[in-house]
Amino acid sequence: MDRSIYVAMTGAAQILRAQDAVSNNLANASTVGFKSELSAFQPVPVLGPGEASRINTVAQGVGEKMTEGPMISTGRSLDVAVQGQGWIAVQAPDGSEAYTRAGNLQLTADGQLTDAKGDPVIGNSGPISLPDSQQISIGSDGTISTVPLGQGPNTMATLDRIKLVDPDPSQMVLGPDGLMHMSNGNAAQASDQVTLVSGQLEGSNVDPSSELVRMIALSRQYDMQMQSIKSAENDADSANKLLQAN
Repeated sequence: MDRSIYVAMTGAAQILRAQDAVSNNLANASTVGFKSELSAFQPVPVLGPGEASRINTVAQGVGEKMTEGPMISTGRSLDVAVQGQGWIAVQAPDGSEAYTRAGNLQLTADGQLTDAKGDPVIGNSGPISLPDSQQISIGSDGTISTVPLGQGPNTMATLDRIKLVDPDPSQMVLGPDGLMHMSNGNAAQASDQVTLVSGQLEGSNVDPSSELVRMIALSRQYDMQMQSIKSAENDADSANKLLQAN
């Protein structure tokens, strides 16, 4: 009986972990460039003395769904969407190079180009800084051209180029900072094959309908585990009463 409680207890705990991933996906259904997290129940051997014949089921993340999200037209000059495969290089909070598809770029008060979370966008020679400009345009290859403040359109000049990369997705992992990193810790090589679309953003690739169905299924599985624990408790009570009667 104690084994049945253990099985039900661990099952309920892992279902809650799986629910966390589903909840996170639903919470980011409208986040620009978000890739939904994939999770699955994996068998893990139970370590300890005795024969290694038992396994435990653990809910684990198995990567991200890399399909493209829908294109959203904004017309904003600093909004860019990666067309097809590829990533925009940014500087993570720990100083390492990381990658995002969230192209809703911003300019700080001191002219630094960042993503929406404030991570500096990386260019030819590091983080990109732009002078005061009355017009900024980003080309399909990531080149940034500006018209200086107070000058005419004929003064437009190219100042930098956003680093775009296209590494093998299997070599990338999602970091705790919400950015993608190379699993080997190195920086990815720049790619001339990646292109941007200016004035558009890539939406989240989360399918809310599928996530809601999965959430309902997990809730029912959790209820079944709770019923198993309750049944074990009732069996124990019945056994105790029978022993006391004798």
